Amino acid sequence: MPKQEMEFWDPFADGAGEWVPITGVDGLAELVLSVDEVTGSYTRLLKFEPGADTTPMGVQRHDFWEEVLIYKGAIHDLTLGQTFYAGQYACRPPGMAHGPWVAAEGCITFEIRTYRL
Repeated sequence: MPKQEMEFWDPFADGAGEWVPITGVDGLAELVLSVDEVTGSYTRLLKFEPGADTTPMGVQRHDFWEEVLIYKGAIHDLTLGQTFYAGQYACRPPGMAHGPWVAAEGCITFEIRTYRL
């Protein structure tokens, strides 16, 4: 079983997990929920503090499938000139361009990143 087995827990509870800052963007941090050590696939929460701007990272393209559900708040895609809100979902195949993002009021996303062997 590549990912660890775990029953329900609250990732937002104090001390439940460690939010790790994303290098290069102030106000952006991740909380990894589960990892497949074989493929590198993982599930995480990504938190944008109010005003976080991913412009320093530029437009993103990944070598993995990425599924994103906006859990709370909103993010604005600077390339598309479009804002996306809580409850909206994206499924991005490898190579799909997206971002950069600004989260004026803050945002938390739930993400599943799937690598193929």
